[in-house]
Amino acid sequence: MAKKKKEVTPEEVVEETAEETVEVNPFEEKYNAERDAHLRLAAEFDNYRKRTQKEKEAAYGNGRADAVEKLLSVYDNLQRALQQETADAAYKKGVELTMTELVKILNGLGVEIFGAVGDEFDPNIHNAILHVDDENYGENVICQVFQQGFKLGDKIVRFAMVQVAN
Repeated sequence: MAKKKKEVTPEEVVEETAEETVEVNPFEEKYNAERDAHLRLAAEFDNYRKRTQKEKEAAYGNGRADAVEKLLSVYDNLQRALQQETADAAYKKGVELTMTELVKILNGLGVEIFGAVGDEFDPNIHNAILHVDDENYGENVICQVFQQGFKLGDKIVRFAMVQVAN
């Protein structure tokens, strides 16, 4: 009797070939390991660079906020001087010019002044010192400002101190 030849399917051929090529070149293993280590090192360095850039920007922002905070007492004193009655027009004009220049400098630094009469009360940026019943103002509307608020970007440098109508 003649032997019958066994038919082989294409899937079996692929499986047999895959089993035979399992051998991995040791140089290829070393290359893959070194490449992986290099990629990890590059990723760690990129993360370090991004983190230090964020820290640098935060330090600069905090320094600006500290400088602005130190200038706020000057702003408050000039504001009080402008509210006082005086017979000396030259003195009043000098205080107004000084206040205008200070506000211009603060705006140049990116400082936003907030807290005006008629604004809606926002507990995130205003401190309500007093509440009054006043029919001239709506509910939760600022009717008097005791101290202006200052914001530098998203950071509140000083909250506005206000009186709110109920």
